[in-house]
Amino acid sequence: MVEAMKNVASLDIELTVEERNLLSVAYKNVIGARRASWRIISNIEQREETKGGEGKLEMIRQYRSQVEKELKDICADILDVIEKHLIPCASTGESKVFYYKM
Repeated sequence: MVEAMKNVASLDIELTVEERNLLSVAYKNVIGARRASWRIISNIEQREETKGGEGKLEMIRQYRSQVEKELKDICADILDVIEKHLIPCASTGESKVFYYKM
């Protein structure tokens, strides 16, 4: 859904209210899943630090950094679409406010 909405947003046309909401929900779901994963991994990492399990700890840290990279990439992706396509094509104040809040 993210890719489909990204393609629509890249058409350089003003999105309808429904399209804006679909774009927002698509990215919110993708980000939300990664944030939940990050929280769980961080909790596991803290528990392993107290146990002193160095073997597992390195693997956990690598996985956490991979999830962090995915989060950064997704955020950079939507910010790029917003800055290059959506804000310049927004003609109403409501649209611009929506994108700036996003």
